[in-house]
Amino acid sequence: MSDFDDRSGIVACETPWGRWWQTIDDVTVEVQVATGTRAKDVRCTIRPSLIALSIAGTTVFEGDLAGLVQPGDSVWTLEDKRLLRVFLVKVDKTAGNCWPSLLVNQFEANFFTKDEMEKKLTLQRFQLENPGMDFSGASISGNYQGGGPQLPE
Repeated sequence: MSDFDDRSGIVACETPWGRWWQTIDDVTVEVQVATGTRAKDVRCTIRPSLIALSIAGTTVFEGDLAGLVQPGDSVWTLEDKRLLRVFLVKVDKTAGNCWPSLLVNQFEANFFTKDEMEKKLTLQRFQLENPGMDFSGASISGNYQGGGPQLPE
């Protein structure tokens, strides 16, 4: 989690297997696994536009990602033998790149969650553009879809 996320919290999309959320830089996937799961039970394939995850031979999800990722920088971890986290590093690191779903037409954020994700990414953009200010507790309304207003340079 980034420092901005630590201060402002996350906006997660709940799924049957866990949840996922995003920042400007990455997408984090959390999968609840059976207690005692070992790393050798996990098969996770990450390609620029595809992910496949299976645990102990059972497919959790597989399909085309909603955006492109950098496979070489993306990783997964198994924590306490009960929680699997996958960190996907986005190729397009802009506030306007808010994924509507984890996979194309699968695990979609509902309207409210997607709206909150867009607000969060726009506030994160403002934070990155203004490092001396703290936007972690700010609220936003108006023009925030697509990453917020584009200011002249």
